[in-house]
Amino acid sequence: MINFSDKLQTAIERNNSLLCVGLDPDPEALPSRFGTPNNPATVIAHLTDWLHFIIAQTSELVCAYKPTLGFYTALGAEGLNLLPQILQAIPRCLPVILDVKHSDLNSSTVFAQTIFERWQVDAVTLSPYPGQDLAAPFLLYPDKAVFVLCHTSNPAAQVLQHYPKNDAPLYLQVVKETRTWGTPEQVAIEVGTNTPEVLGRVRSVAPERLILARSIWSEGTVLANILQNGLNSQGDGLILPVPQDYLSSENAGSLILGLRETINQVRIRIPSEAQACPVWFPDVPATDAHPHTDLILQLYDLGCIMFGEYVQASGETFPYYVDLRTIISNPQIFDKIIGAYAEVLTTLKFDRIAGIPYGALPTATGLSLRLNYPMIFPRKEVKAHGTRRLVEGHFNPGETVVVVDDILISGKSAMEGAQKLQSTGLKVEDIVVFIDHEKGVKDRLKMNGYRAHSVLTLSEIAETLYDAGRLTDRQFQFFKDSH
Repeated sequence: MINFSDKLQTAIERNNSLLCVGLDPDPEALPSRFGTPNNPATVIAHLTDWLHFIIAQTSELVCAYKPTLGFYTALGAEGLNLLPQILQAIPRCLPVILDVKHSDLNSSTVFAQTIFERWQVDAVTLSPYPGQDLAAPFLLYPDKAVFVLCHTSNPAAQVLQHYPKNDAPLYLQVVKETRTWGTPEQVAIEVGTNTPEVLGRVRSVAPERLILARSIWSEGTVLANILQNGLNSQGDGLILPVPQDYLSSENAGSLILGLRETINQVRIRIPSEAQACPVWFPDVPATDAHPHTDLILQLYDLGCIMFGEYVQASGETFPYYVDLRTIISNPQIFDKIIGAYAEVLTTLKFDRIAGIPYGALPTATGLSLRLNYPMIFPRKEVKAHGTRRLVEGHFNPGETVVVVDDILISGKSAMEGAQKLQSTGLKVEDIVVFIDHEKGVKDRLKMNGYRAHSVLTLSEIAETLYDAGRLTDRQFQFFKDSH
């Protein structure tokens, strides 16, 4: 018997598609041309006609179907009778993922038997919280698969999913744990998000797993960013939902065909780009708004800068999230960043460049090569063996050092590094960072005897992204209100 993984791959190749359709009898979404949902006596018939229409329009354009059990149970006994009828109408060559988010440990064995043996679905979605024991009865069917939910798009879930901190959120721990539950052919991941960075982080933790994406369609969605972050290096490994409004249209087939082609245009580039480094091209007209507009847009498109509601380790909610660690893997943007730093440094007087470990060390190295100045760096911690040097590299007491850091939040790391340098007889007058979080930090450094310089401020970044249409009104207003 063909297993789920092979069945899905065959469907992807046959229909040249990564799209999945939700077959949900939702009376509120019923198109008016199929009837009115207000009459209980006829609503099931109207919903049945609509779902059959969707299948007829999409069976050659998608790779899977995903009925949500909750919509059928909400209709009572008639809805549960409808489900087998809809399952029977789906071509057998296309896999069926039953969306349940099943979480009851005690009923797992009998439920697995019902959906896999009686209903003949190919996969099911599960909640992660009962642990591996919940998945075990489903994994006893070697030709079937489970999708474990790790992240949802519901804003109220952020306090749980991103706990205890964004550097090590719970949702990534779920991904790491579920990878031990079974093979990539049997255990996949469900991710609900409209933030490419979330998909990218899941993909980096589980490069070999299939990801079922949910809730990706929202105002401002950039499909290319979703694909770049969610697809694997072969341009596969991702199932994407068809937008709900497409399924209500009389031209559903044409709309889905266009979406399929758009996705495939990006897919075919992924394998070749994986052999080198992706090149970013601006998609907005050149303006006089900011000299680093392209750099700001590229950082945003690569997921290095995000705006929304991000819970910090302290429990405080920030209107943004910045992660510059990936820039070293993209020579195009790294070169731009080095150039932007260099514009600032060329206005200063110094003898050596010092990078603050660990984030700014690659930048300091690049600036040393670009400007032909020697580099040193203060150690983050002093070794208990060897030379026990506080500052690495050659220098002479009395020389002036410019300190380079990546992000200025509180100024603590930059000042601690400067103080280590000064303790060896070096002079530190200037500290240069890439992004200034503002809120008076430069003034704090000035009070401690340092001149602070930044390539960009968060306000400049937010305004540029908003002007370019990358930020919604809500995101921009939340930033202004919180910053």
